[in-house]
Amino acid sequence: MLMQSMLAAVTTAAFLGGGLLALDAPGNDARFVPAGYLDEASRPAERVIIGLDVSRSNPLITNPTFAAKVAARISALVGGLGYASEIHVRTFGSFDATSNTFYYDTKISRYARPDKVAYDVYRLISQTPQLVASGRLRAQARTNILAFLDNVARSPGCADMPTFVILASDGIEDSQYARLDDPSQHLPDPDGKPFAGCAGLSILGIGVGTNSPVKTARLRYEWSHWAYSAGFARFEGLNDW
Repeated sequence: MLMQSMLAAVTTAAFLGGGLLALDAPGNDARFVPAGYLDEASRPAERVIIGLDVSRSNPLITNPTFAAKVAARISALVGGLGYASEIHVRTFGSFDATSNTFYYDTKISRYARPDKVAYDVYRLISQTPQLVASGRLRAQARTNILAFLDNVARSPGCADMPTFVILASDGIEDSQYARLDDPSQHLPDPDGKPFAGCAGLSILGIGVGTNSPVKTARLRYEWSHWAYSAGFARFEGLNDW
């Protein structure tokens, strides 16, 4: 089941384990230009599920410049959403429910305009390195991307509206399913098509940190094959943009 959406945009805080996780004002906020929201009422409602990979292998948690770049791309997409669109943000890494208690849920409405929500999402993602350094988000030892996606397929899934899944991740699955830093290992085939009807899967930062175009190409192939086999209509795996 979907968690109850927060209809009011969260500007200076997001929920973390029942408490408040304050977002400090980043130094580069002045460079962020919120997306416009003209005619958002005429745009179809969409669902955007954003997964933040906080495993130790992912530069998102240590590189503020890269985190800001990912934040700008995702927030631009959020800023173009129409009314009644849903935005869900989660962290993932270890296969341990107590390690990933962070959530941010909201719905575009007259009280949560797309530019406001886009700004909140930008601040959250761009500050991931600071939040990890301060201990407010926990860096994790494993990268359970497939387990995270399994939870997405089960809740909220892709029913009712076009659904896009965006992962801010290096794409290096490191779990019981596969250790993708080993070139001899591969992602297992999905069980059926759990994402049939889903509009798209994007991985932003695939191969980042490997410093290898060969490894990046292999990771992109692995996830492209898996995504289409799982039922996604589109796959995008970007190392840089």
